[in-house]
Amino acid sequence: MLEIRNYTWFSLVLMGFLTAGTYWLLQNTLLRSPQAISANKAHAPDYFAKQFSISILDESGITQYRISATSAVHYENDAETHATLLSIRAFSPGQPVVTTTGKYALINADSLILDLYNDACIMREASQTDPPIQANSQHFRVLMHDNIIKTDKLVKLQRGPLKMRAYGMIYDNVSQKIRLLNKVHGMISASNLSATKPLQLVSGVFFSRDMHESDF
Repeated sequence: MLEIRNYTWFSLVLMGFLTAGTYWLLQNTLLRSPQAISANKAHAPDYFAKQFSISILDESGITQYRISATSAVHYENDAETHATLLSIRAFSPGQPVVTTTGKYALINADSLILDLYNDACIMREASQTDPPIQANSQHFRVLMHDNIIKTDKLVKLQRGPLKMRAYGMIYDNVSQKIRLLNKVHGMISASNLSATKPLQLVSGVFFSRDMHESDF
């Protein structure tokens, strides 16, 4: 497993990992003029990887992110890397592990923005005081540098007996709070009303405080 200690090196190491240091790439891409590259670009793979896993470490050497995928491929005429069955695990000290997955993903050129599509899912593990939390959508954008996951699509959310849906969501991985943006609807089963305080869920560690009772 590859370990990387900061985001700057992550971009370089990801490129080196996927290309495996091939001499062909250096001779035919990096050492040629931009005009020659532009004139000869085609929608053909210039590097690929299978069953890879990359760990990103913080300044203290602790794993902050772990990214894995079944496969990844880059095309000559495309700035993004295409990946299948991508998984991103985020680790924060004292916080439950958060895993974001998608059947298909795009990784931008500097490797700091990842778009996950097709049954994209965010799963936060249970803590000693909170049940597991799951969010599902057709698209999640992961901003690794900002520790943010967001979408403007329909998202379905579940936290214990509470089920919610909305259009648009912002998840802060540092505070582990979620903000639902538009057309927010919530439902909680009658059997859990006596033991659960729905409004407390709105203002607790999971949902941000700028949501209101009228959102339910």
